[in-house]
Amino acid sequence: MLLTQRILELMKMSINIKDIRRVVIKVGSSTLTGKAGANLDPKAIDDLVDVVAKLKSSNKEVIVVSSGAIAAGLAPLGLTARPSDLTSQQAAASVGQGLLMARYTQSFNRFKITTSQILITLEDITKETHVANIKGVLNSLLKQGVVPIINENDTVGTEEIKYGDNDGLAARVTKLINADLLVLITDIDGLYDANPSTPGAKQINLVSDISKIDTSSLGGAGSAGVGSGGMITKIEAAKVVTSAGIGMLLTRISDLTSALDGKQVGTYFLPNS
Repeated sequence: MLLTQRILELMKMSINIKDIRRVVIKVGSSTLTGKAGANLDPKAIDDLVDVVAKLKSSNKEVIVVSSGAIAAGLAPLGLTARPSDLTSQQAAASVGQGLLMARYTQSFNRFKITTSQILITLEDITKETHVANIKGVLNSLLKQGVVPIINENDTVGTEEIKYGDNDGLAARVTKLINADLLVLITDIDGLYDANPSTPGAKQINLVSDISKIDTSSLGGAGSAGVGSGGMITKIEAAKVVTSAGIGMLLTRISDLTSALDGKQVGTYFLPNS
């Protein structure tokens, strides 16, 4: 009992927003499309921007890692589902990336917050010279009060130089810039001990040992059918950041404010000591 209480105290201490200086927030395609299906959901973007603006008003530095370019490009191309071949995905991303950034810019303008776009491939963040440039640019933008919006460069990324999901990209960026917290926004309210649709599945509020998680029962990608990640990629992201001494929060967008206020919603992954 005392050990459980101590862990809960550590959790509250670890996600105390007053102690956080730099946050990376990753949002996936299924969250950004929501009920809109293949189109961007303006409310979902506004809800995210509202939280980022609140963090900024408390002098926090925020980076957004955002999926959604391919999803945004589907409707203009007359598509109703994410295509399976790479070149069609690249075409959709080429059309959708500008639409995605335009929507973010419009939403952030409500708070007079400047945004920037950074497109990254796996090659960019694994080559030493590229890494140094990315880190320098991000730190410069944050210093000037800008909110960088990062996405994988789907338009030019081949299978060999693609992450395949933005969870891994967000984890690497979090570690690169030595952020204090990674937030992964998902379309369910946290991590469960089985697929959430399974009767009797229980939510896990705190993870102190990732190695004990049974990934075989966690399910696949988001329910909207436009994403490429899933709970397994989020567990892998947690391994990257927690091993670097950084905590990770997994929550849905409607619970994000409460989670950052230290309330027991979502799932928090304790950083390794």
